[in-house]
Amino acid sequence: MKELSKIMLVFGTIFLLACGTNNNKQTTESVLKQPNVLFIAVDDLNTWLGCINGRSGTQTPNLDKLAAKGVLFTNAQCQAPLCGPSRASIMSGLRPSTTGVYGMINDDKIRRNDNEATKDIVFLPEYFRNQGYHTMGIGKLFHEHAPEGTFDESGGRVKGFGPLPEKRFVWDGFGTSDRKHFGRTSTDWGAFPEADSLMPDHQSSDWAIERLNRKYDQPFFLGVGYLRPHVPLYVPQKWFDMHPLESIEVAPYRSDDLDDVSPVALKINDLPMMPSTEWAIESGEWKKIIQAYLACVSFVDYEVGRVLDALENSEYADNTVIVLWSDHGYRLGEKGTFAKHALWESATNAPLMFAAPNLPKGKVIDTPAEMLSIYPTLLELCGLPAYDKNEGMSLVETMVENKADNNAYALTTYGMNNHAVKADHFRYIQYEDGSEELYDHKTDPNEFTNQAKDPAYKDEVDFMKKYLPATNVKWDKFSSYTFQPYFVEQKARTSGEDRKPVQVIGAAH
Repeated sequence: MKELSKIMLVFGTIFLLACGTNNNKQTTESVLKQPNVLFIAVDDLNTWLGCINGRSGTQTPNLDKLAAKGVLFTNAQCQAPLCGPSRASIMSGLRPSTTGVYGMINDDKIRRNDNEATKDIVFLPEYFRNQGYHTMGIGKLFHEHAPEGTFDESGGRVKGFGPLPEKRFVWDGFGTSDRKHFGRTSTDWGAFPEADSLMPDHQSSDWAIERLNRKYDQPFFLGVGYLRPHVPLYVPQKWFDMHPLESIEVAPYRSDDLDDVSPVALKINDLPMMPSTEWAIESGEWKKIIQAYLACVSFVDYEVGRVLDALENSEYADNTVIVLWSDHGYRLGEKGTFAKHALWESATNAPLMFAAPNLPKGKVIDTPAEMLSIYPTLLELCGLPAYDKNEGMSLVETMVENKADNNAYALTTYGMNNHAVKADHFRYIQYEDGSEELYDHKTDPNEFTNQAKDPAYKDEVDFMKKYLPATNVKWDKFSSYTFQPYFVEQKARTSGEDRKPVQVIGAAH
């Protein structure tokens, strides 16, 4: 066996030398060079994209181009339908049920000595720095920006989600809520400001483009986090003009949709500070909200395109791994409201794309995938050692092999002991009191009919339960979600902590 190994090694060396003399454009230097990483996060981006379903005439030419350049996951699911825990999960490689980060958390509080799961975790950008990468980041990457010292170069983040007009255009942020128990949302919509250059996202693109025009003596990791289409839905008028109201199609909706879900589900979905679908219908604002959302999506598509063009025109075009993701979906009237904040498909499904020199082009994968897989997938694509603390699975084999992963699943968690599982063509939800929902996407893609109590689906329910996490730790003491009464009460009841409710979600405007 040793002799055979020596012979194979010799032949392998001869083969590589032959390739190098056969007009192969790849020099030894380029073969050995570690690929760079362009890591793009888009806040609150749902799947209303041209490359996924083209719903309502959405215009996303740059995202569509990126999808055609690489691999698109149409069925990617977030680990939490809320910015803070979703991003903490992606960047740590751990599930919310493992860390107890079920709600918002200060970036610098994620990793602490008194949290057993996170006390010695290596965040995704740090792992690359430890492997010899020059790391850079700007904008919203973690919930705020990033823990202190995460990047070699940090462009920071403009606070809030401005710029903001002197007065709101439509929505006061309180709706019909009891202001003592519910926070104030930044939700509003309208054309503002006058120019793209006044938007923080435009400035983030400028910063990233300048970095892509530099020379580096080591591979780089460049993270760019965009704020739009997070509310308020403000962008310049020209982006609204791309989506005339007469072209807008509203989302699927039934007024009796929630009649077959449990009290816990209704408590979680109790969001009176947000516009309700019934209000949007009666006021005539439904199409206007969708128009504003799509305008924001087209704006951020343009900004992403600016960075991708800069990469394409740089010396790094052929040696860079690109990933684009969002932290969760966003409901545009589905299930009765305009928000994320739920365990249903429209709140958990978000775009995920990879493009790399060694990946197929234009491949679309419809089987479930987790945002948790971003960390291990990037490591494998860059030829780096696997990180043994990652709870997600690399997607490289799924992307490269010409077959579907029929065993794929995705788990989403919202608060302690509330989980949704996406597997095969089903969505299964189990809440903390044991109540259940099951939706068959083959016959009911809009999740109108809960089949959990139908005996005909018993086997499917039993099958989906096996994906629920065995570990459900208590709320991390620094993680909270205090603008919604259910989560305040749940944390106090399960984890012995009750914090003073805040009155603002996002910007205090």
